[in-house]
Amino acid sequence: MRRVFADTIFNRLFGLAFAAVFVSHAATFVLLFVFLRDASHPPPPELRPPGAESGYSSNHPPQYGARPPSPHRRSGIDGPLSGLLISMSLQLLLLAIGAWISSRTLARPIQNLAAAASTLGDQQVVPVSETGPLEVRQAAVIFNQMQYRIHQQMEERARFLAAVSHDLRTPLTRMKLRIDQTEATATNGKLLQDIDEMRHMLDATLDYLRGSSESMQYLDIQSMLEAIVDNMRDEGKSVRIEGHLQPVYAMPNELQRSIINLLENAIFYGGSTQIQLQDATDFALIRISDEGPGIPESELTKVFDPFYRIAGARNKNSGGVGLGLSIAQEIIRQHHGVLNLTNNPNGIGLTAEIRLPRTAINVAK
Repeated sequence: MRRVFADTIFNRLFGLAFAAVFVSHAATFVLLFVFLRDASHPPPPELRPPGAESGYSSNHPPQYGARPPSPHRRSGIDGPLSGLLISMSLQLLLLAIGAWISSRTLARPIQNLAAAASTLGDQQVVPVSETGPLEVRQAAVIFNQMQYRIHQQMEERARFLAAVSHDLRTPLTRMKLRIDQTEATATNGKLLQDIDEMRHMLDATLDYLRGSSESMQYLDIQSMLEAIVDNMRDEGKSVRIEGHLQPVYAMPNELQRSIINLLENAIFYGGSTQIQLQDATDFALIRISDEGPGIPESELTKVFDPFYRIAGARNKNSGGVGLGLSIAQEIIRQHHGVLNLTNNPNGIGLTAEIRLPRTAINVAK
């Protein structure tokens, strides 16, 4: 018996459909047989001779040839057809209302599950509410278990790699000390450069794996960008900014880190950079352009891979380890935004475009 009356999607849908049909028929019955019931026609008046008050007179027999006055005719559709049209219209209206309510009721928990699935893999785990029909509750329980396991595996992997990278610093430090104790030669100088590069790679790897536990908050992104530009100008760097942006929900330190990374990259390869801001109802757009050599079209998506460095002008001679763009893209993804690279239409330089959404999912964290 409990299985028959369990709180399932089938039982909910069946119950709502049955209730809608029952209510529509009951309302139709009340409307037709209580409010719209045809009243009986009054009997035709008696035919009397002119001047007579009552009864019949022998001098004036009843006039059987006269026609009684015709009853009042109703305008429009009358009779069974009128009741049928009213009945069908009322039933359709009530069934439509019932279908709308049932669809909203059944779709809401599925929509909540879909919204939670879109944030799967974020730094913070937001469990799905385990409410609704039986099938939805089971799916929510399994989903919460799955995202918890994924989060645990990601944390374990990050801790493992961070520990390995951290432990590698000790032998590198010993190697550097031993080289410093030997005579200065060209070989020793190259070894020290290699050690410094390895330390830089380890630091960048730790920075990439560390992630962020920063929470989302209301950020005056215009003021933040202007402060970044002022600091870079004080350092003698050529940076311009145009446009205006309304405040957004973001992780201030992480977003600033991503934008500075892109600006320094643009200045290194192009000598100068320009920031263009565009505000819209559903997104905030930041374009960072330079006049450097650009990137081949086939490499525009590969450069986001960790430790990937292209051949040519933008190569390993820059001193980077291939994690700058990866870190910037990961930060933008944590904001549920998009980071794209495109070559400028005139064939000179590169443009990095950041699109941050202004939606509820942007503040879900």
